[in-house]
Amino acid sequence: MLNKEMAQMMRIGGFQKQSFIDWDGRMVAVVFTQGCNFRCGYCHNPSLVIPEFYNTAACISEDEVLAALLSRCGWLDGVVISGGEPTLQPCLKQFIQKIKAMGYLVKLDTNGTNPNLLEELIYERLIDYVAMDIKTIPTYERYSQVTPISRCQFSKVLQTMRLLQQNVISYQFRTTIVPTLHSSEDIIELKRQMTKCPCVTLQMYREGDTVACYL
Repeated sequence: MLNKEMAQMMRIGGFQKQSFIDWDGRMVAVVFTQGCNFRCGYCHNPSLVIPEFYNTAACISEDEVLAALLSRCGWLDGVVISGGEPTLQPCLKQFIQKIKAMGYLVKLDTNGTNPNLLEELIYERLIDYVAMDIKTIPTYERYSQVTPISRCQFSKVLQTMRLLQQNVISYQFRTTIVPTLHSSEDIIELKRQMTKCPCVTLQMYREGDTVACYL
């Protein structure tokens, strides 16, 4: 019974009650979920990505997060759900429904490997903005240089890109530029491919405690 109840709750590894930088122009809270199906070496959230870390760490109670959000209604503009990879959470939809019931806008950060769930969230108007990480030039060979990925996973990444490019929701494509992974030619090609996208962000890699330190 306990395991079933735990499976119905979000695995939350971090909660930031206030942020001005995670959604341009909005003051938000940020929820960080545990678990990811990618292993990007430059990721700065190893505690949310590597099972040996998050399986032995205490989760933040979903009820605690919801209570904090309820107390901030009318002050915060929205909630960003990040990770890890949020779409791995079995009860993500139910969690977002609780947040939307409070009147919040919701932004979802994703690597794009669950297009079916994303489409469901979009068409049920449960999310208002999507930020998708584009790891590199979107070919299977290039993605494989960034993270171990199956061809099935990569096909889902492309499916998510096509879904967002239908402009049914506000979205952003963003790429972390890593000198050892991205050449100047890569940057030019990424910009060329994303010309018609409403919002493309290239952010520079910074040294720190990353997933690569533990692989």
